[in-house]
Amino acid sequence: MVAVSKPLFLLGRLLSTPGALAAFEESGQTPLEFVQRHASGDWGDLCDEDRHLNDEAVENGSRILSAYILPTKAKVWIITEATNDQGQRAATTILLPAEY
Repeated sequence: MVAVSKPLFLLGRLLSTPGALAAFEESGQTPLEFVQRHASGDWGDLCDEDRHLNDEAVENGSRILSAYILPTKAKVWIITEATNDQGQRAATTILLPAEY
């Protein structure tokens, strides 16, 4: 059993594009593992500057982006929207970079 870290932020509504779902199916993995990594602060395959921006975004409510490379070499992004005026994040979307 894999230990799951406490989420650093709320995800809002969880959405995915058909392309991202197909990439996960082809890799034999599910999005859940990657959503858990995203929510716990494992930003995946990002440069140090983008990691730092995500760390700040957890505190200041701006957009959060994680990037993961699947075993099939497909890259998926997980993007959590910035907070709204009520301090809530409306949605987190899983997508391929080409679908952005």
